[in-house]
Amino acid sequence: MDFSFEAPLWRWPGESAWHFVSLPEPVSDEIDDHHAGTRAFGSVKVEVRVGSTAWSTSLFPDTKSGTYLLPIKKQVRTREGLDEGDLVAVQLSTVE
Repeated sequence: MDFSFEAPLWRWPGESAWHFVSLPEPVSDEIDDHHAGTRAFGSVKVEVRVGSTAWSTSLFPDTKSGTYLLPIKKQVRTREGLDEGDLVAVQLSTVE
């Protein structure tokens, strides 16, 4: 399954340096319909591209928002010049 969307980059509250993009609800719902309960902690393996940077990671369900969270590692943020609050254009493919 392939998706393209834009969403703001945000930082996890607290002392951690984790940054995420929350997937739009319709995208999360479609992924959940096909992948719910298939991996530990509800995670879903994905291939991601932001700008010229591509990597493999996992999405994680967020019970507070009801959507999946995409972690954006520091290497990607630095390479693509992304800061908290920036709108991020994401291309994402789930991995079966």
